[in-house]
Amino acid sequence: MFIAMNRFNVIKGCEEAFEQVWLSRDSQLEKVRGFVEFHPLKGPEADDHRLYASHAVWRSRADFEAWTKSEAFRAAHQKAGGNKPLYVGHPQFEGFETIQTVSGNKSVSG
Repeated sequence: MFIAMNRFNVIKGCEEAFEQVWLSRDSQLEKVRGFVEFHPLKGPEADDHRLYASHAVWRSRADFEAWTKSEAFRAAHQKAGGNKPLYVGHPQFEGFETIQTVSGNKSVSG
């Protein structure tokens, strides 16, 4: 599995607007091969912002990379530029290869 995350430092006072962007968007993810699940995450507060992260689980890095080159990706991100006033700086991407999955009472490596 591959986990793709983006971190956003959302300006204080803009949290509700930022959350609404994520909750109302047409992500197109459920139509994409290899997509497993997505979680928008709300993190801790700092003096001038609140940390948010998008957390997407993919079957493989190759499936994630194929999505980033797809029409579904372009459609899901067509309005993304309009949201920049809601956060400080640029989103920070982080990609992770899964080395173990623990689910319920079982553990799987790889």
